[in-house]
Amino acid sequence: MEVKGYKIEPGADLSEADFSEANLRGADLRGTNLYGANLTGANLYGAHLAGANLGVADLSRADLRWVNLGLADLTAANLNTSNLFGANLVQAFLGGANLGGANLTAGNLYGAYLVEANLAGANLDGANLTGTD
Repeated sequence: MEVKGYKIEPGADLSEADFSEANLRGADLRGTNLYGANLTGANLYGAHLAGANLGVADLSRADLRWVNLGLADLTAANLNTSNLFGANLVQAFLGGANLGGANLTAGNLYGAYLVEANLAGANLDGANLTGTD
């Protein structure tokens, strides 16, 4: 799969890539390096991002419904107003992330690291927050 000139595959180095408004629905991005990537408004519905590095990435307004972000590193990532309905964030690292206004309804954040994360205005209805820091 190729999107905006980038080859999409597990473990790829896509750091600083521009995927703004891109369609990455269902993409297999397990273990991918997306550090500092621009994913503003991207469609990542059902994508597999387990173990991916999304540190300081911009995922504002992204469609992340049913995405797998288990064990992903989202340190200081911008997820402002993103839709994470039903997302798997088990043991994800979200230290310092901006989740302001995000929809985390029915999300699984079991064991996630949320120290210094901004959750102002986030919808956490039905979310599993067991064991979060």
